[in-house]
Amino acid sequence: MRFLFVHGSCHGAWCWCDVLPFFNTATAIDLPRSTPAQVTLDHYARAICGQLTEPTILVGHSAGGFAITAAAEQAPHLVRGLIHVCAYVPVSGQSLAQMRRAGPSQPLAGTLRLSADRAAFDFDPARVSDILYHDCPPDRIAFARQHLSPEPVQPQETALTLHHAPHLPRAYVACETDRAIPPAYQVTMAGRMPRRDLPSGHSPFFAMPDRLADALHHLAAAM
Repeated sequence: MRFLFVHGSCHGAWCWCDVLPFFNTATAIDLPRSTPAQVTLDHYARAICGQLTEPTILVGHSAGGFAITAAAEQAPHLVRGLIHVCAYVPVSGQSLAQMRRAGPSQPLAGTLRLSADRAAFDFDPARVSDILYHDCPPDRIAFARQHLSPEPVQPQETALTLHHAPHLPRAYVACETDRAIPPAYQVTMAGRMPRRDLPSGHSPFFAMPDRLADALHHLAAAM
């Protein structure tokens, strides 16, 4: 069974480094962001699809839930299933930004910083550890802070029209102490999907990579 891991906002393939050793056939991708003003959600989808040579389970963290769903819309025949890890599950006709603003609370308020040209954003360094990594080992927090990079805005302001993704196998890993996406909102977005709950914050790939891998294996086995 092949897996492709997709990161969330301001992260990269590096965030899966502790999880990949638990899988025999898996890789992680860096989504494009070198020229933020030009990057679109379609670019994300095409980058993911370019990695698919056979039916693959796509695992998306946080904002990566939109990216994997966009890829599934482009190449449903190459997607064996979608697993959202404390991630946004797109609603047809709504952008990620709209879904975030519609959430039951706004824990990221005051944490996201726009670039001068408003084409990218990043996290306030003074708050990032508490919001994203409060339960992670200190060395992994330091590692993450060294690698975080600005995220293009346009992909998160783009709505998806869903045709294929809702008919593919889908599952959810909810994080019960998440400080970035309210846990109750995660449960709502997961709906009737098969779900595993972890006693983790927003970065289970650092806080408990072994338990995250176990949850992913169990959910994938049912797809």
